[in-house]
Amino acid sequence: MAHIVVDDSENLEKAIKRFKRMVEKEGIIREWKKREYYEKPSTILNRKNKALRRKLLKKSRNPKDHKNF
Repeated sequence: MAHIVVDDSENLEKAIKRFKRMVEKEGIIREWKKREYYEKPSTILNRKNKALRRKLLKKSRNPKDHKNF
């Protein structure tokens, strides 16, 4: 669970911004959106496979991996 300690001298907007960064870093919003609706196991599997294919395709297109001498 994300929590921050706010000093008396700290600006409230700065503390809110720090809290938002912490929540984003921990992936709380992403996890909440993922669990907001039920997703069938087959849909989860299809989504993961599609993401894996995209990752492999991106890796194969990476210009650092190809040495053109």
